[in-house]
Amino acid sequence: MADDKDKPPVTMLGPGCYKPKPVSADKPIDGSMHFTIMKQPKEALEVMNVLRQQKKLCDVSLQAESRTFPAHKLVLAAASPYFKAMFCTSGMRESEMIEIPLQGVTASVLGTLIDFAYTSEIHVSEMNVCALLPAATMFQIVHVVEACCTFLEHQLDPSNCIGIADFAQAHGCHQLYNKARQYIYQNFGRVCRHDEFMHLSPTQLIQVIKRDDLNVRCESEVYMAVMSWVKYKEEQRLDNISQLLSAVRCHFLTPQFINMQLRYCDMLLKVPHCMEYLRRIYDDLVLHRKCPDRRRHNPNAPPVIYTIGGYLRHSLSHVECYNPHSNQWLKLANLPLPRSGVSACVVGELLYMIGGRNNSPDGNVDSASMDCYDPVINLWRKCPDMSVPRNRVGVGNIDELIYAVGGSHEGIHHNSVERFDPETDTWTVVAPMATRRIGVGVAVVNRLLYAVGGYDGVNRLASMECYHPENDEWQFLAPMNTMRSGAGVAALDQYVYAVGGYDSTYQLPTVERYDVQTNQWEFVAQMSRPRSALNIGVISGKIYALGGYDGNDFLASVEAYDPDQDEWKEVTNMSCGRSGHGVCVALEPCLNGDGVPSSLSLHK
Repeated sequence: MADDKDKPPVTMLGPGCYKPKPVSADKPIDGSMHFTIMKQPKEALEVMNVLRQQKKLCDVSLQAESRTFPAHKLVLAAASPYFKAMFCTSGMRESEMIEIPLQGVTASVLGTLIDFAYTSEIHVSEMNVCALLPAATMFQIVHVVEACCTFLEHQLDPSNCIGIADFAQAHGCHQLYNKARQYIYQNFGRVCRHDEFMHLSPTQLIQVIKRDDLNVRCESEVYMAVMSWVKYKEEQRLDNISQLLSAVRCHFLTPQFINMQLRYCDMLLKVPHCMEYLRRIYDDLVLHRKCPDRRRHNPNAPPVIYTIGGYLRHSLSHVECYNPHSNQWLKLANLPLPRSGVSACVVGELLYMIGGRNNSPDGNVDSASMDCYDPVINLWRKCPDMSVPRNRVGVGNIDELIYAVGGSHEGIHHNSVERFDPETDTWTVVAPMATRRIGVGVAVVNRLLYAVGGYDGVNRLASMECYHPENDEWQFLAPMNTMRSGAGVAALDQYVYAVGGYDSTYQLPTVERYDVQTNQWEFVAQMSRPRSALNIGVISGKIYALGGYDGNDFLASVEAYDPDQDEWKEVTNMSCGRSGHGVCVALEPCLNGDGVPSSLSLHK
């Protein structure tokens, strides 16, 4: 028969019984056990609460307004450092008092807090939170403060977030204050339409509109919010307008917008030095001077690189985006029709995909189409067609207007250019280039549009033309060092970069950049492999070269160029090789709870 010590521990079942755990080697050899009964403190408080209600064993009464609340010092001291210090600090007269009057708290709120000390339960509502939070702060009842902050956080909306931020700051609720401020920045476009916004002090308003992370579609939203705030109490606030305008990033307003303000804003006419300030900015814009301001960014919707369509044995309808920070790709809604030789750009928060060709076994069809993608709903919609089909077109954005440059239709190589206004949904023909160009790269710096390289039907081109929107004129600038068609072209700082391309003999790995201030091209580090019919995007100060054709294969690889280090590194791969695809940088698409757009896949 086995020794008793070899028997398994007894399991006892039924009400009030227990199931001991096996005894480990380091436990006492006498078989003793240690128990922690989690229900006991709650049951003890329940008994104390009954005694309080029956006014038994109570050793203190708290008074507020005309009401008296009998209680036990021990329970109050356990729930509140304020009462612990009051009852346990020798020398305080309250430590010996039986009845203690309290100031700065209503009877209703005091009763609620005493109930919490005994029950650990608190009911927070719109009716009591504004009195409950200050009282809980005063008595240092941390859990009630946290409950009030959680309640107010869930109440945040554009009409009350400024008041909640001020309330939180006044009572030292730093986490709630920060969340309310972030709500203001993220929802500025709606917040500025409510009454609380109109009651901000000038200092508070400047603090908001100076934020880099202010979530606005365009700077005119900030300008108009400021002018509405001044107009609300014009006589008292007109003196603040100069200081406020200096906090608006006016260099990101369009010349047309500024001109309209100078002509028709009555308040500006009363402040001549502000008129002069805006005139100087207008001159900076139309003379294409370097912008002294930096763009705002939205940290809650980081920019990503979109790649659209392209060619791999036939035209593709693929659309995906790459987040360099997470090194992840998202597959998005396909194009309505497959297209290659396309270009893409961003206006506001919308992506526009323009021109191209559908290469398919059934035939090749050049496209005059433009489609618009909304990253919020992950859907494409049709926009008005251009005046002519444009395959291998170049695209740029000046003042939220889209320029479609060159391209081809069957055997016709275009030098024509047209401009799309998303506000009116219309295309307008503007001045043509001097040179016919397909496979042309386009970049915009200081509101000037640069058309780089391409193919005129006979020769690959090294030349570059620059478009002035005010004059509706093109002019030649310094040519590249190398002929390039199908190069990736983009702007970074005060440079226009031309990446790869085809020189009529070879696909190129070389890269050169144009300095808009010196009118000179210079070579920089070359890519690890040659690429033509690639496209590039600029994000976080780096240039990303995506896909292309190396003379043998369609590439899926992506290289990134760091101008500070003057070096390229391969960073990721697209889902498949391709050339002739559109690339642009825009805000990350809306994600579902799984971290991907609904019903779509993800890869690294």
